[in-house]
Amino acid sequence: MVVIMKPKTSEKDVQKMISYVKDMGLDVMINKGVDCTVLGLLGDTSRIDPDTLMLNVHVDRVMRIAEPFKKASRKFHPDDTVVKVGNVEIGKEGNFTVIAGPCSVESEAQIIEVAEDVKKSGAKLLRGGAYKPRTSPYSFQGLELEGIALLKEAKEKTGLPIVTEIMSPNLVETFVDNVDIIQVGARNMQNFDLLKELGKTTKPILLKRGLSSTIEEWLMSAEYILAGGNPNVILCERGIRTFETYTRNTLDLSAIPAVKRLSHLPVVVDPSHSAGMSWMVEPLSMAAMAVGADGLIIEVHNCPEKALCDGAQSLNPKQFDSLMKKMKGIGANIEKKI
Repeated sequence: MVVIMKPKTSEKDVQKMISYVKDMGLDVMINKGVDCTVLGLLGDTSRIDPDTLMLNVHVDRVMRIAEPFKKASRKFHPDDTVVKVGNVEIGKEGNFTVIAGPCSVESEAQIIEVAEDVKKSGAKLLRGGAYKPRTSPYSFQGLELEGIALLKEAKEKTGLPIVTEIMSPNLVETFVDNVDIIQVGARNMQNFDLLKELGKTTKPILLKRGLSSTIEEWLMSAEYILAGGNPNVILCERGIRTFETYTRNTLDLSAIPAVKRLSHLPVVVDPSHSAGMSWMVEPLSMAAMAVGADGLIIEVHNCPEKALCDGAQSLNPKQFDSLMKKMKGIGANIEKKI
């Protein structure tokens, strides 16, 4: 249940309402918006009569939230969440943030070269896999801690904040100390022990949608992080598994406006994993921008044909630069700033 206070209600009167609700055995979440304060009532609200709450002269309206995700719901948090990473603001109206870099960190020369190239083209953050979840145990699994160290070196040389994927709850402290955005991959979207640990931090989390997960399941995973106290969640649509075999996955573009309607969290799109083909990255990126995504996460490799992981879906620096120039042109037409 959500209680929306009238504009310009004093802090003293808001606190009185909070005390009143807590006396009924409920917890309260507070969201102070630009125009008014919204109170989220947590617990068994089935016995609460909305009309009784409306008797308070400072209450504007009361709404029941049917969705199981309370903190991720736009009903509780009407304003868009903006996740700040250094000088980058993901989810800010008018902004379009591009994250780019190789699927996996392979060497010092490789990650620094790619970092310099993507920054020159306009990327705001550097992605790179240090720990790689692979279907086969014989495939390249990443450089692990060495990979994180190389990402930090690339950050020092370029100034780009770094994004990399976490695999285990045991690594949370290491990632918090060394990474700017912690990525939770599709296979770990429902690793609830990991999500709980990430909820105890304030580090921005990029939460990818699971391979066959519904939008509600995706938002419920975000709810684990939010419920732990971490408000800095960025959702990532990366394609879902369907009956289609021509592409690696099927990009669910409808998920972007759907999530925007249901939730206040920013949403970025991964066009690289969606199709698994480099030539599809450009049209899917354009489509993601058109339907209202807040940004993209794109795989870029200095030599895709020699990549140790996912070379077929990676752009080379020249292709990435061409894409960025086209998106800037489109962005100007739809009032998005890249």
